[in-house]
Amino acid sequence: MATFRKLTSGKWRAEIARQGVRKSASFATKGEAKDWAARQETLILETVKAEPAQKHGTFGDLMNRYANEVSPTHKGERWEILRLKRMRDNDIAKTLAVKLVPEQFAQWRDARLRSVASGTVIREMQLMSAVLNVARREWGLPIAANPLSDVRRPSKPHSRDRLPTVDELGRIRLVAGEDLSFATARAFHAFLFALETAMRAGEIVELTWDRVDLDRRVATLLRTKNGRSRQVPLSQEAVNLLKALPAADPIFGLDSRQIDVLWRKSRDKAGVEGLTFHDSRHAAITRLSKRLDVLALARMVGHTDLRMLQVYYNETAEELAKRLD
Repeated sequence: MATFRKLTSGKWRAEIARQGVRKSASFATKGEAKDWAARQETLILETVKAEPAQKHGTFGDLMNRYANEVSPTHKGERWEILRLKRMRDNDIAKTLAVKLVPEQFAQWRDARLRSVASGTVIREMQLMSAVLNVARREWGLPIAANPLSDVRRPSKPHSRDRLPTVDELGRIRLVAGEDLSFATARAFHAFLFALETAMRAGEIVELTWDRVDLDRRVATLLRTKNGRSRQVPLSQEAVNLLKALPAADPIFGLDSRQIDVLWRKSRDKAGVEGLTFHDSRHAAITRLSKRLDVLALARMVGHTDLRMLQVYYNETAEELAKRLD
């Protein structure tokens, strides 16, 4: 509140104390002192009201904190950090976090769908939602609910059914070469290993010899996509592929970025279109389904939800018909 007192000099002194803030000033008339006090009290109240917003900063600030504190604990750390870095360049990242509303995210979604596939937009919305949930639940962001919870997600894209042909594999092998002392050849070798094991690229590049038992034909994965460890049975061909590699630890001597770049380079040079490294997992699961029952297959590939096998299982109707006889 404000108090006013007349000084011996004839001037009026105004003193205010509001929300822990104290200010004072002297004026020629009491009216001037009252006007000043009213303005100062309004400024103090507006500053205090704005503090929560300024404390947590913009949505981009939250993304940056999430990338530094939360992403390193995730299996997909590299993907998350790169994705968050790109999203911080968007206008929505410049909005104060407490001011975010569903309409902004809906507009962002529609604009994003004009340049990328719906699957990409879904993954980015999931990541942004995760940032807001952590900020609201753990960092004290003063919002009643996650604004993204009211925003419709794009329809999920149809699952891929792209399988490599013998001809395509032969062309890529020719381009990559068979000298495994070269990283390009090892990247293709890793694809062949994935066809035998249904392992993901990230799981393959982290494989070390202390986690492989060639006698028992078992590879142990400590970190997988779902956060659980699992043991992968190795076919004799998978064992042969491992034995053919030059001595290195990790076994393939590649990191996630290298295997991705080198695979794409060989694929494109071979003139093969639309085939991704991850398509090896589709091909492997389709082939393994002819040898393993559904529970054994789910255990081998690390699916806790049997419905997930439908995403990767790509046996044709003609092949199923042959199995009926």
